[in-house]
Amino acid sequence: MTEAGRGPSVRVRFCPSPTGSPHVGLARTALFNWAFARHHGGTFVFRVEDTDTARNTQESYDAIIEVMRWLGFEWDEGPGVEGPHGPYFQSQRFDVYADVARRLHESGRAYHCYCTAEELDERNERARSEGRAPGYDGHCRELGAEQVEAYRGEGRRPVLRFRMPDRELTFTDLIRGEITFRPENVPDYVLVRANGHPLYTLVNPVDDALMEITHVLRGEDLLSSTPRQIALYDALAEIGVGPGHTPRFGHLPYVMGQGNKKLSKRDPESNLLGYRERGFLPEGLLNYLALLGWAIAEDRDVFSMQEMVEAFRLERVNPNPARFDLKKAEAINAAHLRALPVEELTDRLLPYLQHAGVLPGHVEDGQRDLLARATPLVHERMTTLAEAVDMLGFLFVADASFTRDPADAAKLLDADGRAVVGAAHDALDRLTTWDTAAIEQALREALVDGLGLKPRNAFGPVRVAVTGRRVSPPLFESLELLGRDRSLARLAGAREG
Repeated sequence: MTEAGRGPSVRVRFCPSPTGSPHVGLARTALFNWAFARHHGGTFVFRVEDTDTARNTQESYDAIIEVMRWLGFEWDEGPGVEGPHGPYFQSQRFDVYADVARRLHESGRAYHCYCTAEELDERNERARSEGRAPGYDGHCRELGAEQVEAYRGEGRRPVLRFRMPDRELTFTDLIRGEITFRPENVPDYVLVRANGHPLYTLVNPVDDALMEITHVLRGEDLLSSTPRQIALYDALAEIGVGPGHTPRFGHLPYVMGQGNKKLSKRDPESNLLGYRERGFLPEGLLNYLALLGWAIAEDRDVFSMQEMVEAFRLERVNPNPARFDLKKAEAINAAHLRALPVEELTDRLLPYLQHAGVLPGHVEDGQRDLLARATPLVHERMTTLAEAVDMLGFLFVADASFTRDPADAAKLLDADGRAVVGAAHDALDRLTTWDTAAIEQALREALVDGLGLKPRNAFGPVRVAVTGRRVSPPLFESLELLGRDRSLARLAGAREG
C-alpha cells in the first residue's frame, strides 16, 4: 500500500471535545496528524467540537490549549490563529449546519423521521429475536402526506435522518487496507435531533468538507462511522458543500492499558497534565506516544520530533493495538533528559524547584550558580524533572528547616550509625581544603580504613545525615557543594540524635 497525498495540498484536522481532562490518546492523535501535515508540507487545522453543551467546560478547553502549547504543537488554523475556514468552534457554526441540513432534506438525501424511542426499541428487539441485525428499518423513508399529518397531529417532532445508499460501501483505509461495509450493517442515521440540535454525525463531515480536509487520521473506535460519513460526503458534493472530494481515512490503533483493556480517561496513566506535573519533557512524552503504533526504525526508539516529521509514513503505522507501558515511557523520557545540555537542564529544573518551594520565585545569583553546579550530579540519575526536588532539595533548604526521612533515619542513624557520623564529622573537621578529592580521602581513611567498614555501611549514615535521604547525588560532591560549615553542622546534629 502506498501513501497518498504528497504535496502542499494536504490538510488534516485535530478536533477534540472540551469534556474532561486531556488524555494520552488525544495527544497521540494530534501528534500523528501534526507529523503527517509537517511531513507533507501541509496544513494542521485545530477545530474545537464543542456542540455538547451539557458536557463542555471552559476548564477542559483551557486544559487542552495548555497541553497543546506545552507539547509544542503549532497549528496553522484554529483558535487564536486566523484562517480562511473559521470559525473553528462548532458552537459558532450552527447557522452553517442548519443550512446544510435544510439542503440535504430538500435534495431527498435526508428525510424526517417521526418514530418514537419506544417504537425504535421495540422494532430493534424484534429484529434481534428474529436473528436480524438491529438498526433503523427505514419506517419513515417513504411516508405519505396523510401519515405525516397524522404524526404531526399527535404532536410528534421529527428528527432528520440521512438516507444511506442501498449498496455496499468500500474504502481503502490508509492503515488497514480495503474495508467493505454491507448496507444492512449501516442503517439510516440521525443528523439533527427533534429540537433542531445538529449531531456529530452531521457537523463533523460538514466541517471537514467546508474546511477542505484531505485526510482524516483518527482512532480505531470511530471506524464504524466511516461508511456513514463517506455516503454523506457524496451527498454534500451533490448539493455543493465543499470542494466535492471525500477525505482519505486512516484509523489509528487502540491504546491499551492495564489488563489489556482500552486505556480510558479514568486510568491514571491517561492524564496528560499528570505527566507535566511529574516532570516529563514534552519531547520525551511525544517520542513515547509516537511509539504507540509507529516506529521510526526496527532497532531505534529514541528520536527527536524533527526526525519523526522527516521519517513519518502511514505505511509504518501498525494497525494492531498498542500497549501503554509507563516504565518504557519513563525510560524514553530519561534518555531525552540525559541528552540535554547541562545549562538547558538547569533551566528546566528551576520551575519544579520553585513550585515545590525549594527555591523562591526570585532566584538569587548564588542559588542559580549552586543549582548549575549541582545539576551534573543528577543528570544521569533522573527519570523526570520533578525528581530534582528530592534529589537536590537538601542543598537549598535552610538549616532550621532541614529534616531527614524518618524511615531512612531509623534504619541508618541508630547508635552504630551515629558513631559513624561522629567519626566522619571529626575527620572532616580537620580538613584545611574543602573539595571532593579531600573529602573522599578523609572519609575513606576514617571510616573504611579506620573503622574497617564496607563503603556501603560507612557512607550510608553520612549520606542520610547531610542529605536527609538514603538515595542522593554522589556523596563527596554533595558535601563539597553543601559547604564546610553546613556539612559539619548537619553531621553534628545527626551525631547528637
